[in-house]
Amino acid sequence: QRIYGVCFPTQEELEEHLKLLEEAKDRDHRKIGKEMNLFMSDDLVGRGLPMFLPKGYTVWQELENYIKAKERKLGYLHVMTPCVGTVNLYKTSGHWDHYKDNMFPAMEVEGESFVLRPMNCPHHMMIYANRMHSYKDLPIRIGEIAHDFRFEASGTLKGIERGRHFCQNDAHLFVTPEQIESEFSQVVDLIFDTYKDFNITDYRCVLSLRDPADKVKYHDDDEMWNTAENALRKVLDDLGIDYTEEIGEAAFYGPKLDVNVKPAIGNEYTLSTCQLDFCLPEKFNLTYIDKDGTKKTPVVLHRAILGSLDRFMAYILEETKGNLPLWLAPVQARIIPVKNEDEELNAYSHELLSYLDENGIRVEIDERAEKLGYRVRAAQVEKVPYLIILGKNEVKDGTVSYRLHGEQATTTVPKEEFLAMLKDEIVTKKINPAALK
Repeated sequence: QRIYGVCFPTQEELEEHLKLLEEAKDRDHRKIGKEMNLFMSDDLVGRGLPMFLPKGYTVWQELENYIKAKERKLGYLHVMTPCVGTVNLYKTSGHWDHYKDNMFPAMEVEGESFVLRPMNCPHHMMIYANRMHSYKDLPIRIGEIAHDFRFEASGTLKGIERGRHFCQNDAHLFVTPEQIESEFSQVVDLIFDTYKDFNITDYRCVLSLRDPADKVKYHDDDEMWNTAENALRKVLDDLGIDYTEEIGEAAFYGPKLDVNVKPAIGNEYTLSTCQLDFCLPEKFNLTYIDKDGTKKTPVVLHRAILGSLDRFMAYILEETKGNLPLWLAPVQARIIPVKNEDEELNAYSHELLSYLDENGIRVEIDERAEKLGYRVRAAQVEKVPYLIILGKNEVKDGTVSYRLHGEQATTTVPKEEFLAMLKDEIVTKKINPAALK
C-alpha cells in the first residue's frame, strides 16, 4: 500500500494549505453542479460522458447564444456538421497520423470506416471547398458549436472540465495572407472583450511553437513552419501583446496563440486559442481566384473563444462558486410565499410569476408545504440570485420584497421597478456581488 504525505516548515504554512484544500472543495464544479442540479453522469451511460440537466442546459444555451451573437456581429456564418467522419477525411487532414491515439476506435459500416470526430476543421475545410471563391469573398468566417469526442484516459476525466464528449466554440477563418494580421487582431479583441464580460483578469498569452526535433508529432515541412511561426510572432509584436514562447506546444499543423487562465484553485490551462495554419488548406487543395486571375491557397485561422462550452462553464462555476451573473443564472428569481394556505397570497404569487415570465425572466415558485426558513435555505444552496418573499403587505400594495443571494436585508419595491432592475442587470451583465466574496 502506497501512502503519500506532505509537510511544511511552519504551522502557518500548514494551516494555509489546509485552508486551500477546503477552498478547493467549495469551488469544485462537480460539487456545485450537483447542488444546483446542473449536470450528472452515470457509468451506465459511460465515463466522461456528462449529461446536462434542464438548469445546466439553460446555462449552456445562454453561453451559446452569447458567443454566437458576438460572432454574428463580426460576420461569422454558423454551420452544423455531423459528429462523425470517414477515416479517409482524417487521413487527408493528417489527424489520423498525428492524433488517432486520442480518437475513439473506427466503426466499420458497409465497407467504409468512420470515426467520432475529435475536432471540426476537416468538416469546415470541406464546406469551404464546396464552391469556388474569389479574393473578394475572403475573409470567410465559419463558426460552429460543435460536438466532439476524444478518448481521454479515465484517470484524467473531471466532470465537465475534461470529458470524452464536449462542445467546442469553434471557428475557421479563411483569409488571404494580407488579411492575417487584421483578422488575428479581431480574434484577439474578441477574446479580451469576452473576458471583460466574465470578469476574467488572471491570464497570460503563450506563443506555442513546434519542437523542430520532433518529426513525428508535427507536420514535416520546415519552410512552412518557419513562415507560419514568423508570421504569428510578427502579428503579436505588431499588436503589442505580451507573450512568452513555449516549444513543443503547437498544433501538429501550425503555431498558435494560447490564452491560459489561472483558476481560483488548481493549475492553469488553456481557455482560448487562435492557430495559424498554412498546412490544411494545401492538404485539402483549397483555393481562391486572386486579383490577377490565378489560383492561390488561403490561410486558415483556427480559433476558439470560450474553448469548449463545457470547460468554460466549469471554469466560471469554480471562479464564482456558482454565484453566476443574473443573465447566466439558470433560475434568476424564486418566489416564496410566506404562507401556502392563503388563497389571496397564492393568487398574487402566480400573478407575479406570470408577469416576470412573460417579460423574459427565468422565475419559479416554491409552494412546498415546508417552513419559510427551509425554502429560503434551499434557494441559497441552489444559488438563486433573487429571492422574492411575499406576504400580506406585498399583496395589498402590489409590491415585491426581494433578498439578494447571500444577504439578509430585504428591499421592497413596486413590481415594475423590480422588473426594470432585473432587465438592466441582465443587459449590462453585472457581476453577482456574491461571486466577489
